[in-house]
Amino acid sequence: MEKRWYRRRWEESRGDEFDAWGFSTWYLEVDGDGWPLRQVEDYDAGPTLRYGPENLADDFGQLAAAQLDDLEEWTPFAIAAGQFDVAWAKGEVQSPSKCFRPRRWWQRRPR
Repeated sequence: MEKRWYRRRWEESRGDEFDAWGFSTWYLEVDGDGWPLRQVEDYDAGPTLRYGPENLADDFGQLAAAQLDDLEEWTPFAIAAGQFDVAWAKGEVQSPSKCFRPRRWWQRRPR
């Protein structure tokens, strides 16, 4: 299985309650067919989230469930494995949900 690694800037709003985190840079490790194996989302003003086999999803997101079907389109965003590993190590060792626990609607104070 031939792995590939990519870094791509995402300059669009999350469109959810975590919009204040700002834009993000995404790091993806994919298998030879373009299926995501591990992913890092590094937000400008917020956390760094990690998803992979040990943490597929949490309260903030999930490992991408879509195949990168046109890997040639991703060629300009290719990075070395070591660059991905640096981004991966930057993420929290524990689950991001333990570091950034949002208040549920039933936990919020009335205004």
